[in-house]
Amino acid sequence: MSIEATAEGVKPVGLPRLNEPAPEFEAVTTHGVIRLSDYRGRWLILFSHPADFTPVCTTEFIAFTEIYPELQKRGVDLLGLSIDSVYSHIAWIRNIKEKTGVEIPFPIIADLNKEVATLYGMIMPGESKTETSRCVFVIDPNGILRAMIYYPLTTGRNMHEILRLIDALQTTDAHKVATPANWQPGDKVIVPPPTTLEMAEERVRAGYECVDWYLCKKEL
Repeated sequence: MSIEATAEGVKPVGLPRLNEPAPEFEAVTTHGVIRLSDYRGRWLILFSHPADFTPVCTTEFIAFTEIYPELQKRGVDLLGLSIDSVYSHIAWIRNIKEKTGVEIPFPIIADLNKEVATLYGMIMPGESKTETSRCVFVIDPNGILRAMIYYPLTTGRNMHEILRLIDALQTTDAHKVATPANWQPGDKVIVPPPTTLEMAEERVRAGYECVDWYLCKKEL
């Protein structure tokens, strides 16, 4: 993704693109300095939140912590971000533990200069010029950006959908298939559509569950 300099600083020209390398960065976090390349070989969920010590964000961090063991089973790491300072992050994490008993296990980027937020298009001026939106970026073990989800400031994220998205991506990678609407692990998957007339005729005779030649499902 290209960038340009303005009177307000570095500004993105377009958002990151799916199936292209995720923008590289180095940033200060609550676990020390971290680079995107540190996660090479594992899946990563990079997500942003508007601000520390805010109610919706607090519920989200507790919820992300709840699914963290399931993500780790799938080889997925978590990395949070907001444009608060590292001291604010540390104080907030300590406050969450004190008030709720929940210990946040993953690092949070302190992006005071908005460099990472700018690279990933996390700031939506129509919503807020001073806070990052609720963004989710799924990056695969090769550093390729595979999925993006953007939520408004007022809407907390659905952790079940984030887990489902990871399961779907890993299933499609492993089996070279696609997943239908509302797919859950164990459901039938979609066989890639044929690209020739001969393949279409073979598809109908292959024993799949077919609505028609272009829409066939199978068990894994």
